[in-house]
Amino acid sequence: MLGKKRVVLVTGGMGGLGEAICKKMAAMGNIVVTTYSPSNKTSADWLKQMKGEGFEFHAFPVDVTDTAACAALIGKIEKDVGAVDVLVNNAGITRDTTFKKMTKVDWDAVMHTNLDSSFNMTKPVMDGMVERGWGRVINISSVNGQKGAFGQTNYSAAKAGMHGFTKALALEVARRGVTVNTISPGYIGTKMVMAIDKTVLDTKIIPQIPMGRLGKPDEVAGLVAYLASDEAAFLTGANIAINGGQHMQ
Repeated sequence: MLGKKRVVLVTGGMGGLGEAICKKMAAMGNIVVTTYSPSNKTSADWLKQMKGEGFEFHAFPVDVTDTAACAALIGKIEKDVGAVDVLVNNAGITRDTTFKKMTKVDWDAVMHTNLDSSFNMTKPVMDGMVERGWGRVINISSVNGQKGAFGQTNYSAAKAGMHGFTKALALEVARRGVTVNTISPGYIGTKMVMAIDKTVLDTKIIPQIPMGRLGKPDEVAGLVAYLASDEAAFLTGANIAINGGQHMQ
């Protein structure tokens, strides 16, 4: 448990892993805020559904690659909802292709959304966390940021960069009651993964996982909840793999 009601901000929380994290944190009695892309046409329906389940949710559109827009958003959240206690940097995209075929547009899109967004969202909340003497930043990376993946030089680089960001920032704020950690999920049974051809899942992906199955979004959300808790106050600068044994360090 978090110990008290906190304001939890989850980027990219509509759908997939982000949604599971939002639901978990809300079910624990926290005020949950999520961001979504301004181009998302289903946000109103999603928010209505979440509130219908009895959760206290707020949602705001923002381009996480826009530094000024992110700063403005945090100001609005602080005014309308409250100071951000827990930030989960979850927003991310893929533009998979071999490096030979990869364009600068492919590279920049992934780096801006997956890595730059961590700076853009963390920068405007960090001073407040430090001043209050309590805060949690949780960066959602990937097993492919640890081991690499064919056709994902952009994605793997961005996800590895997230953990470099984690370690350096963790050192700077460790004495101020703020922890910064990375979670690196493997293949999780989100809608995106389940949309992969079943033959590919059964013959190429699942055989790589010693546990013989995909992870569950709720399993990752449970780890986020722990890292956000008072009990995790001595854990910082870590990269926690949750991949069914697919990659061990």
